[in-house]
Parts: sequence; C-alpha cells; structure tokens
Amino acid sequence: MTLEAIANELYDHQTSAEELEKLTLRYDGLSVEDAYQIQALLMERYMRGNDRLIGWKMGLTSKAKQQSVGVDEAIYGHLLKSMELDSPEVSLQGLIHPRVEPELAFVLKRPLEGPDVTPRDVWLATECIMPAIEVIDSRYKNFSFTLVDVVADNASSAKFYVGPQAFSPYQFQWENVGVVMKQNGVVVQTGAGAAVLGHPVHSVVEQVRMLSRVGKRIEAGMLVLTGGITEAIHIYEGDSVCVEFDGIGELNLSVRA
Repeated sequence: MTLEAIANELYDHQTSAEELEKLTLRYDGLSVEDAYQIQALLMERYMRGNDRLIGWKMGLTSKAKQQSVGVDEAIYGHLLKSMELDSPEVSLQGLIHPRVEPELAFVLKRPLEGPDVTPRDVWLATECIMPAIEVIDSRYKNFSFTLVDVVADNASSAKFYVGPQAFSPYQFQWENVGVVMKQNGVVVQTGAGAAVLGHPVHSVVEQVRMLSRVGKRIEAGMLVLTGGITEAIHIYEGDSVCVEFDGIGELNLSVRA
C-alpha cells in the first residue's frame, strides 16, 4: 500500500463521514514523517478541486490534551477554505463524532519561515488576533488514535469559526486571557491562554519551525489556530455552545442536524 493510496482511503472516509480502523493497526512501520506526507497528499486531493489552503492549525498543544489521547508532542494540520464556517452554526452532516474547543487565531500580515523563528518575529509579522472555535472530528473508530494516525488524518481538522472582531497583538497578555465554555448554559470547561504551550505565541513559533522541516512557510494573510485552550467537548444536535473570552467578548455556536 502506497502513501498516496492511504491518503485516498482517508479522503474517502472524510468525505463520506464513515469511520475507519486506525492506520497503525493495518499498516506496519508508518513513521510520523510518513504521516505528514499522507496528510500533504490528502490535502492535495482536496485542492485539486476548488478548495484552497488558507492557514494552519496546531494540535495537542497542552500536556493535558497530549495525555488525554496518549501522545507526547504537538502536531499540525492544514486549514482549507471549505473548513471555515461563514456563520456561527455547524451542521452535523458530514461529521462522525465532532467535538469543539476554544482557540486564539493569529492572522499574519507577512510571511514567516525558517527554523530559527522567534516570538519577536511572530509579533512583528502578526496583523491581529481573533477568538475562534474549532470543530474537530477524528475519522477513527472511538476517537482513538496514535500520533501517526492523527497526523495522517490532518490533525482531526473538520470546521472552524473565527469571530468578527480582531484585536491588536499588543492589546492583551494573551497567556492570561481566561476562557469559560458553556454548553446549553452549563459551564463545561475553563482555561487560559497559557494552556497553549505556555503562551499562544509559542504555538506559532513551533508551527513555523515544523513547516520549515518540509520546506513550507506561513504566507501573508494566512491564519494559525494555535491550539485548544480547554479540553474539547462532544456536541450534539440542538446544542448551543458559548465561549466567553476575558476582555474580548464571547462566541456562540449552534449545532444543527
């Protein structure tokens, strides 16, 4: 089985919303590098149509999240235009077992590249920061996977919604921005920006460094979802999710069939 054939298998399961057995149960010897190649081939398949790359996402950026899924390092994935929600409403159609998590999105005004990028470089390249909600959806049975599996599956990317208001990168101490997530009016998760690698800016640094290993960069105008500030929660038809960000307002997401 070639890496391209595995990517095509994942594409079929993503587009049909049918779960599958973990790749690592069926294909021996797949490395993390193989998994990122599968991810790239998978994204190329989407972009052969009308889709396009508009940004990147970091995943598993907190120790708690790494432990919850049994992995020990951060990962990244692609964000395509088709993944962005135009309004704060998500349909369960096309999703298998979706979950949501609050994020901070960095939007860049100039490219970032190379293995030696620093937080200072990131700040100078950042146009604004925006609150966001990501909908993740592993295609594997029981939401169970290894590092190799989740990387190949584009880091469980599904949908995301970015709030309408942008903020100056220098307006807040982003590691101290608290978050309260409510589901149908009940508080289900709390956290702060520091849950993302100690400070969300470190997530962008790590994203740039990881991309540099494969000869890629973050282009001007792209956004980076820096990672879940809290644990992700399951969502169901009829749910309303409210995420309150200290000082920068709230985002509301409704869930329909």
